Amino acid sequence: MISIKRSVVAVSCALIAAGAVASSHREAPNITRHPALDSTDFYAFNSYEEGREGYVTFIANYIPLQDAYGGPNYFAMDPNAQYTIHIDSDGDAVEDISFVFEFQSMLAAENEGIALPIGAAGEEKMVKVPLKNIGPVSADDQSAANFSEMYSLTMVSGDMQSGERTTLTPSAGDMFTKPLDYIGNKTFTSEAEYARYAESFIYSFSIPGCDDMAKVFVGQRKDPFVVNLGKTFDLVNYVPVEGDSSPGAGDGDGFPGGITQSDDNDDLADKNVTSISVEVPSACVTGDGNGVVGSWTTASLPQARILNPDATFDSPEVNGGAMTQVSRLGSPLVNELVIGIGDKDTFSSAHPSDDGQFADYVTHPALPELLNILFKDAVNTTLGTSIETLAPTNFPRNDLVAAFLTGFPGVNQQATVTASEMLRLNTGIPATPAADQSAFGVAGDDLAGFPNGRRPGDDVVDIALRVVMGRLCYPIPVNGEDTALGLCTEEDASVGNVPFTDGAPIDASMTDASFPYLKTPIAGSE
Repeated sequence: MISIKRSVVAVSCALIAAGAVASSHREAPNITRHPALDSTDFYAFNSYEEGREGYVTFIANYIPLQDAYGGPNYFAMDPNAQYTIHIDSDGDAVEDISFVFEFQSMLAAENEGIALPIGAAGEEKMVKVPLKNIGPVSADDQSAANFSEMYSLTMVSGDMQSGERTTLTPSAGDMFTKPLDYIGNKTFTSEAEYARYAESFIYSFSIPGCDDMAKVFVGQRKDPFVVNLGKTFDLVNYVPVEGDSSPGAGDGDGFPGGITQSDDNDDLADKNVTSISVEVPSACVTGDGNGVVGSWTTASLPQARILNPDATFDSPEVNGGAMTQVSRLGSPLVNELVIGIGDKDTFSSAHPSDDGQFADYVTHPALPELLNILFKDAVNTTLGTSIETLAPTNFPRNDLVAAFLTGFPGVNQQATVTASEMLRLNTGIPATPAADQSAFGVAGDDLAGFPNGRRPGDDVVDIALRVVMGRLCYPIPVNGEDTALGLCTEEDASVGNVPFTDGAPIDASMTDASFPYLKTPIAGSE
């Protein structure tokens, strides 16, 4: 039995690894050139839908910053790419199970596209329409759809290169299909109708050697992440400290000039993403390990791409060579604001087993010093203090190394300990129902939340920001008692007890409480 104190210490430490104040949208130079392969957020959590105890949900979101009105082509997946969710069940930093998604785009009318008769009677010409639909679309009638996406789902057991590959198929039907994006309410009538339409694309499937069925959904969703994105990257163009006595109090009794919680601070409020969601029985992914799984998502392209000078829908290019990883995401926020810009593309293409090369970014993180440069003088002027540095001074950050690369015994450390960056989830810790979840995860006395995996309603921005600035150097409430964790001291973190925030609130009520958990996307037209 793990003591509560040890649990809080361990998973709180893991927060340090994030150390950033924005989501992983367009996080590396090269991936900005491949938006269809850009992973925005990755989630792994014990399913909290009623009646789904004993299941684990993995959600990999792609194609960032989708404007709902982004027609006429909207946001299709890359048909030459492989999108993969990897699971390491024993901690050797090598995938034991991978779910590989490959997409195929199709036009109606035997891939020729819908054509309409144009011209005078008797002299008509059949002309292909320029849109993805020519009339209303619903769960009951999709005949007006001019475009569709199908996908294959392959399970690789063992190493991605040499493991056994098994083609998975839906329990009903012969193929997996992705719904059209939410074009608007003339096409889909209403949000409720689009939700019913999208729900028809949730499939059950069997996993070899697994007694219970798994589920999968791929489709457009409302971006669940909440972040003050624009101002954050404008040299943190706000005072990132709570301006009220408590979040949402509205009394202005917090830090003078500090930001207060408001939905207006969420720059992703009007954005959609494309979500790959898989729910599997936890017993089928834990293998011979200790019940803690590490997971991450990647997207890969063939190594060579030659553009077709006479491009067609079927053949805009020729692709060849080995599949090459161009996108990677495990724990939130890491590549965006922990890894140096010169190594971001290297991180995107690296395997977890090679993460030792990024050790300096963990032991000597740059973000706290950047915040010190931006705000030290203003803080001293506002408070009439003479703080020497706002950044923690305990170097090297060995606590961060343990959290970022190894996990902690008894909580999120795997049976074998190999230094590697993954989102680690203890499948043995029961899920917390949505109504009872704390947006602050473990720091909010909710062991089922971040950084024990990550749920859509976990406020990873505020948690990570506070911890990277030294919160763990101060006593942490454990069972109602302030407890020093021994990782560092108050003298190491001058502002470690300050309630840092980006002012953008999030909680479990902002997502659904059943698979695929993320809400219906925003309509392109009301």
